[in-house]
Amino acid sequence: MLFYAWGAPIFCFVLLLSGSLDYGLSKRIEMGNGKLLLTIGVLVNVLTLFVFKYFNFFVDNLREVVEGFGLHFPAIAEIALPLGISFFTFQKLSYLVDVHRKTTPSARSWTDYLLYVFLFPQLIAGPIVRYKDLAGQIVDRSENDTYAYKLAGFQRFVLGLVKKVFIADLLAPLADTSFATVDLDWFTAVLGLLAFSFQIYYDFSGYSDMAIGLGMLMGFRFPENFNWPYVAQGFRDFWRRWHITLSTWLRDYLYYPLGGSKTAKHIVIRNLWVVFLLSGLWHGASWHFVLWGAWHGLFITIDRYTNFFKRLNPVSSALLTFVLVAFGWVWFRAESSHHAISFYQGLLTGGASDTMLVSSKEWLILAVAIIFAFIPSRWHGAVRSFHGENQRQIPLKTLVAVLLLLLCLGQIGLQEAQPFIYFRF
Repeated sequence: MLFYAWGAPIFCFVLLLSGSLDYGLSKRIEMGNGKLLLTIGVLVNVLTLFVFKYFNFFVDNLREVVEGFGLHFPAIAEIALPLGISFFTFQKLSYLVDVHRKTTPSARSWTDYLLYVFLFPQLIAGPIVRYKDLAGQIVDRSENDTYAYKLAGFQRFVLGLVKKVFIADLLAPLADTSFATVDLDWFTAVLGLLAFSFQIYYDFSGYSDMAIGLGMLMGFRFPENFNWPYVAQGFRDFWRRWHITLSTWLRDYLYYPLGGSKTAKHIVIRNLWVVFLLSGLWHGASWHFVLWGAWHGLFITIDRYTNFFKRLNPVSSALLTFVLVAFGWVWFRAESSHHAISFYQGLLTGGASDTMLVSSKEWLILAVAIIFAFIPSRWHGAVRSFHGENQRQIPLKTLVAVLLLLLCLGQIGLQEAQPFIYFRF
């Protein structure tokens, strides 16, 4: 609670009150009358998310419609967005649903549940952890109470910090400059889009590594959130590798309840589009995020019903998937739909003149980002061994991690701070 209050003291009470309501409802759901109480709990959580995250979006769109008819629209104060509300709302919803489904018992105590809600490593930006996966660990973490496990957690944390400080943050100026350019040429657009594609990957996967590492230091085992998504062959494969805890949450709590894939073809397509449109809206209260979700919904549908990506050889399939995913990031990074369309115009029709000055250091960072994002799958196990799986190498790896940590701290002192991209969600 102190960690969350450091960044959002007022909203700490919102999370405390809603968490207390969840706990009380879960106890009653477990005793019976579950459907009505589950509905109340879901509505309260969804309404809270709507008020804080989507009320401004609703008001802005209503204002445009009203003023379009020449009518006056009263001024309404904007509501601030609580840190991590999208993430902890999904966690709280999964708890209530799982208790109702009897896939997990309710929390032993109020404090046990609040520990789950406020668990600070992943509270702000995931991974989205389900209560049933942490329930036993909240009670007993002795299995992971070893120096080897905690040193592995330290190494994992440092690995994430390196991704953030030495790759994502150093790519940020390239992406920011490109997306802020008004008269965009082809070279600047392509370079900026590449920079952002790798910035967001290393930024978010870096955060996930840091969260998982911090959890390991405290004896917790959080689910993995990334698995080399840019080597995916098709969009279905991409979403098995990118933000895994979100995609599995949407699958289990939205896609399957809607009917999943075991129904008529047009219903399956509807389900896919509902999931990805809501996924876009979950990321941000703006139409360009909805369009980003629609972009993925379109190619997920094509992938599912044509097997187009599987018909290509693996290299061609992975490269085409990456190009299409990168094109979709324009909707995600742009400030508005108009900004995204303007960027696409520069990307597709702009001149090829070199108007963006790129230093040798920036070229090097971009090259490193590309190499490690497309690392061959047969090398993945060797890279993951950095996390401390080979105990004989722990002292050496820990020493390397300490040196990297010192370098990161030095770099942080030299550069302007860059917030994590997913903090805004």
